[in-house]
Amino acid sequence: MLKKSIIATAVLAAFFLAYVASEPDTFSVQREVTIKASPEKVVVLIQDFRNWRTWSPWEGRDPAMLRSYIGADQGKGAAYAWAGNEQVGAGRMEITELHAARVNIDLDFIRPLQSHNVAEFTLAPQGGSTKVVWRMHGPSPFLAKLTGLFSSMERSVGKDFEAGLANMKAAAEK
Repeated sequence: MLKKSIIATAVLAAFFLAYVASEPDTFSVQREVTIKASPEKVVVLIQDFRNWRTWSPWEGRDPAMLRSYIGADQGKGAAYAWAGNEQVGAGRMEITELHAARVNIDLDFIRPLQSHNVAEFTLAPQGGSTKVVWRMHGPSPFLAKLTGLFSSMERSVGKDFEAGLANMKAAAEK
């Protein structure tokens, strides 16, 4: 009887691990907002990491967060590193591409889990407004797939993107 229980448990564990492994190897989270401001006014909030303090949803979560600005002041080559409490973790971002309609950022998390992702902002003029799309995508290794069964990136990061875009809208429309 014990042998059958062990075999059954092993078979169930194998099926569970196979299911987790079959989940997608990448993830993507995206949100958008329309801001009553020109793309030129909006991109200034994105291309200079010092301006992120006015709109980033993570900036207020740790008043003692350590920040370092590296490289160019803004635009391609500008980088930002942070280290904070468990709500913000630690990591580094660098702008790798900047055009009038697009900002690409390499985003490396160090803590709580290491990951290497890309954040993209696209800005499309719409009359006197700008449609801003904020997207983050990257690999989804086995551990991320496993934790994704209980808390998806879409749910957790999506809410932060919505808050950040609302803050960006308020800052740009002042």
